[in-house]
Amino acid sequence: MNRKWGIGGVLMVFISWAAYGQLDPNAAPDFVRQKGKMNVLFIIADDLRPSLGCYGDPIVKSPNIDQLASKSIVFKNAFAQQALCGPSRTSFLTSRRPDITRLFDHSSYWRVQAGNYTTLPQYLKMHGYLTLSVGKVFHPGIVSNHTDDYPYSWSIPPFHPSTQKYKNAKVCKGPDGQKHANLVCPVDVEEMPEHTLPDIQSTEEAIRLLKKLKGTENPFLLAVGYHKPHIPLKYPQEFLKLYPRDKIPLAPDPKIPPKLPPVAYNPWTDLRKRDDVMALNLSFPYGPIPDDFQVLIRQSYFAAVSYMDTQVGQLLNALDEQELANNTIVIFTADHGWSLGEHGEWAKYSNFDVATRVPLMFYVPGKTAAFPHPGQRMFPFINSFTDEVRSLPPGLMRDVNVELVDLFPTLCEILKLPLPPVCPPSSFHVELCTEGNSVAYYLNPNASSRNRQLFVYSQYPRPADKPQMNSDLPLLKDIHIMGYSIRCDGYRYTEWVGYNASTFSANFSAIHAGELYLHKTDPGEDNNLYNNIAFAEVVQKLSALLKK
Repeated sequence: MNRKWGIGGVLMVFISWAAYGQLDPNAAPDFVRQKGKMNVLFIIADDLRPSLGCYGDPIVKSPNIDQLASKSIVFKNAFAQQALCGPSRTSFLTSRRPDITRLFDHSSYWRVQAGNYTTLPQYLKMHGYLTLSVGKVFHPGIVSNHTDDYPYSWSIPPFHPSTQKYKNAKVCKGPDGQKHANLVCPVDVEEMPEHTLPDIQSTEEAIRLLKKLKGTENPFLLAVGYHKPHIPLKYPQEFLKLYPRDKIPLAPDPKIPPKLPPVAYNPWTDLRKRDDVMALNLSFPYGPIPDDFQVLIRQSYFAAVSYMDTQVGQLLNALDEQELANNTIVIFTADHGWSLGEHGEWAKYSNFDVATRVPLMFYVPGKTAAFPHPGQRMFPFINSFTDEVRSLPPGLMRDVNVELVDLFPTLCEILKLPLPPVCPPSSFHVELCTEGNSVAYYLNPNASSRNRQLFVYSQYPRPADKPQMNSDLPLLKDIHIMGYSIRCDGYRYTEWVGYNASTFSANFSAIHAGELYLHKTDPGEDNNLYNNIAFAEVVQKLSALLKK
């Protein structure tokens, strides 16, 4: 399909059906316009922990996301269900946990492997929304049937930037003057294939779509997935200027905790495959990265975040310019976090807070911020290099525990759509249900913390008790242990139990290891109290909750 014609054609179909529905309401399909519905702009970052100014990070410069946060409700403690792109995205877009999607790797499609579950964009499409996907929303490939779940979830074929195929190409200049496939990869954009980068292309396409969507009768969901700060840490080199190397500290806990069970350790094998990391000749699995290279990784991660923030700023500025900020809900989140040297770990692939905690904010016009006056700018673009970044209020921070599976029912409640029912204990045969809870109540500025959700859950699979080369990303057939983790206000508790991949069943009587962290005194999750007799009762209670 020619994309420039494609969206116009789809809009004409919508209008035609709406006109037809006026003549014969019984003949119109389920996407006939529902008057008064707000649009939705859903922005998803990749591998982004809450390293943002609005979350109190003292180093990262993220003025455009901070500006969005200043007019949003911001959730301080939001968690992904698995710290891996494909399983996490499938989980929050279907509102089912990985045990129900039966996806723990990147090798299956939930409609085949588990059940014909209705997705969030599919549900909105059923209720009259034009649904559009740009960039990495679903994980591409087998996970989404090589179609990003089109045509179930999207009104037209999703857009992927053409330059993403160069993701692991040798375009990074090394000290030897040659080009490599490095982890740390600041680049001259003009020297890149097609003279651009994937996230720049995604922003351009999303802005083009916003211009097409302005004035349409049907509400829209535009989902925009940015690839950064996912590795390789490839970004325009000028963003390094924001982060002088001598100002970048190491992680506060860069050593492997002495009581960390080997099964819980993430050996960051994907980093080890990069040319610059391979050149360090590190021992597997515990050989530490030299301090000076740790600083380079952290510097480039922060620079990639600022680059992504610039793309978000341009997108929100376009929403403003098209006069859509007064009737478009904006959601910003990420698929999971990323370790930056904490516990001697890098990347994701664990149940720690640094891997599972994500930013999450909702901007709802007229609710989280006043409706803009005619001509008023809600999201003017902020240039980190030239603009004086004024002090922004941090937004209304909610100190409650929420999960990404809560997104689906929350958005439905905001949009006044019928809430999907709560999933029954066995829901493989149920097409529409949710394992999350609507947290729309907390979008009310006067909401208290009553009835707040106390517990949230994540999980991660392992092939063996000790770190292997496939520990980070085991194929389903190689999974023999599952780490189930529960997070509450005071603790993080994890049990590593036997797992049968052929029957998709966990054996909670076969405990391989355990972890218990007391957040009041150990917010970094470094002191494992699982075997401390003083906390035996806490272990017993949290273990019982996991078994439920």
